[in-house]
Amino acid sequence: MRVVMISKALLVGAYQRKAELLAAAPGVELTVVVPREWRGGGAHQRLERAHADGYALIELPLRFPGSFHLHHYVGLERVLADRRPDLVHVDEEPYNLATLRAVQAARRRYAKTLFFTWQNLDRRYPPPFSGFERAVYRAVDGAIAGSRDAQAVLRRKGFRGPTWVIPQVGVDAQVYRPLDPPRPRDIGTLHVGFAGRLVPEKGVDLLIDAVAGLSEAVTLTILGDGPERARLQARAVDRRVEERVRFAQARPSMAMPAFYQSLDALVLPSRTTRRWVEQFGRVLVEAMACGVPSIGAESGEIPNVLGDAGLTFPEGDADVLRQRLAEVYGQRELRAALAAAGRARVLERFTMAHVTEDTLAVWRAVAGL
Repeated sequence: MRVVMISKALLVGAYQRKAELLAAAPGVELTVVVPREWRGGGAHQRLERAHADGYALIELPLRFPGSFHLHHYVGLERVLADRRPDLVHVDEEPYNLATLRAVQAARRRYAKTLFFTWQNLDRRYPPPFSGFERAVYRAVDGAIAGSRDAQAVLRRKGFRGPTWVIPQVGVDAQVYRPLDPPRPRDIGTLHVGFAGRLVPEKGVDLLIDAVAGLSEAVTLTILGDGPERARLQARAVDRRVEERVRFAQARPSMAMPAFYQSLDALVLPSRTTRRWVEQFGRVLVEAMACGVPSIGAESGEIPNVLGDAGLTFPEGDADVLRQRLAEVYGQRELRAALAAAGRARVLERFTMAHVTEDTLAVWRAVAGL
């Protein structure tokens, strides 16, 4: 089975492990197409070549780079002509021009087609994007949704093809793992972390407010970049916690395990907006894989990701978040229980091996092989 996967997500080195595992499956010949870089949503991602064995990783330039809806790949037709795929897997939303053009190019070569969606809000798009979406729905042979909410949105919007629910990528549990031997933990301190885009919907201001009401032994590291950085730094000063709150630049994906391993707790305080709700919360499963107690807002997919292996709090409620942090700070047994439960949940549900196995099954079903 010859497969071409088109995915700007696979710019991230840690995520490329999925491609290696897919390519290692018997009978699979895999080509992955990525852009040279991606800027958008307050982030800048350059290609990290971390896991590139066993498959072809091809960089193509983009037209309209940085435009989520209008970007598309230059030279994709040549790649498809050369690779002659049985299946083209487009890791893009159906209302994006990149998806439509890739699907059209694949159909001209009689390849089966598949797209991926995270969209878990029933948003109706104006022309031409609504037209892109309808055309993709009519043309493809199947769709993968990152969550059951995203699958439900597809159905409400009229997609009638086969669908499967699989996270876009899993966690490499051999890389994202607890320290061995464990780092000594002092019950008298708590190092809290956040990793992600610094944008209003991620709720980092709420986390600063929660930490401000706790003991001076509670420190916070905010890892990431985005338009809210200066405002968040000013908020830490206003709450008089600037000496306990450290801002750090985003790290390459292969350096993230060391960050998680330095923490006593990770928090994802996302807040739902009219245009966005948390679609997964990947940092939660990465931290859980590293044996780090994880706390998340009751936003979108977060409660489903955490299950009973983490703590949740109502969206926007700094007081309850402060209470959750105080519980982790003061109870050694709770820290240990959450660390073990989080790791176990990732191994059961969210490993790269699980995602690969499920994705291969979909490929074979769609390709009829």
